[in-house]
Amino acid sequence: MPLFLTKKEAFEWLAAGKKTIDVRRGNPILGEVAVYLSGRKVLRMRIVKREMGRLCEVLRTDNYQIVIPSALVLDDALVYLQGLYGGYDGVFTAYYIEPLKIDISCIVNFAVKLK
Repeated sequence: MPLFLTKKEAFEWLAAGKKTIDVRRGNPILGEVAVYLSGRKVLRMRIVKREMGRLCEVLRTDNYQIVIPSALVLDDALVYLQGLYGGYDGVFTAYYIEPLKIDISCIVNFAVKLK
């Protein structure tokens, strides 16, 4: 299960559903659920797809706004990520994520058994 430390702004984008692709430095981490930590806040998201490549390959004109929602143009997103990762010029992984779906019937059945 990937565990990612996350800046407050990015955490808020994830929680609000504005950010559905998370780009991280390095090769992909195995697991179906990503855990994001920001201070004491925790968010779990399901990983539905992964892409690997250089930053300019995983961040494109068709996806930069769901990677960095505040970006007005692709270069804004590149500058934002380069600010986080400095001069790193290796492999990046784009994690395509979505909220975890909770099967409410399991919760109801569990509650009924507790009574």
